[in-house]
Amino acid sequence: MTALPRETLIFTIARLLEGVRHVAVGASSPIPAAGAMLCRALAEPERHVRLSILGSAEHNFFTNGSCELFDCAGQGRIDAFFLGGGQIDGQANVNLVGVGDYPATKVRWPGSFGSAYLYYVVPRVILFREEHSPRVLVDKVDFISAPGTSPDDVYRPGGPVALLTSKALFSFDKAQARFSLQSAHEGESADSIRAETGFAYAAAERTPRTPAPDAQTLALLRGRVLDEVSETYPAFAAAWRQDIDAQAHLQDA
Repeated sequence: MTALPRETLIFTIARLLEGVRHVAVGASSPIPAAGAMLCRALAEPERHVRLSILGSAEHNFFTNGSCELFDCAGQGRIDAFFLGGGQIDGQANVNLVGVGDYPATKVRWPGSFGSAYLYYVVPRVILFREEHSPRVLVDKVDFISAPGTSPDDVYRPGGPVALLTSKALFSFDKAQARFSLQSAHEGESADSIRAETGFAYAAAERTPRTPAPDAQTLALLRGRVLDEVSETYPAFAAAWRQDIDAQAHLQDA
């Protein structure tokens, strides 16, 4: 059985989370949540991975929402978190405010909330945005909600380690303040990724293919992980199941 594109994304997130003790996932983030669930499943029984998924009754031990999340992160007790953005640039700056010169933005987004704080204190921040286009991956964000890097004299234990999109996986070098292309997903190439990316990045002469989950991991994804994610994201789980059924019908035809 071939992995669906979303299943490869989930598997990639699980690989990026290897070795963590505690993963926090914000609201409305089904793919990062599923990746964290897969990471936990793969680590058992040798190691316990704690999940804090905001909006979940089953996978969240916080009782006061984001307030406890921020306190926990500030105490160094969260190893990984996910950030997205309306715009992300080549220095890993994130814009969650809007398009245009602030405050006269032409398009207004929900706002920065606690993104800058978590970007500074969580050691493994994974930038995740499914849309991969010059509209999102820009040369320079219009507004910096959360900066990718800080001056050397600023104490900052946290920051970005990777950017994952529907087309590719990038790593981030904090010293050079630059992304490097690590792999292209199935159906993509170095040229197609370059054409849809608005910022400059480093790349090797040959671009590896993003690994897909093996049969055992795929069975785990479509079994335990799909069941677990349906508690918090029922619509996402239903669409995932429909895609699995559609794939099975095509293979039977």
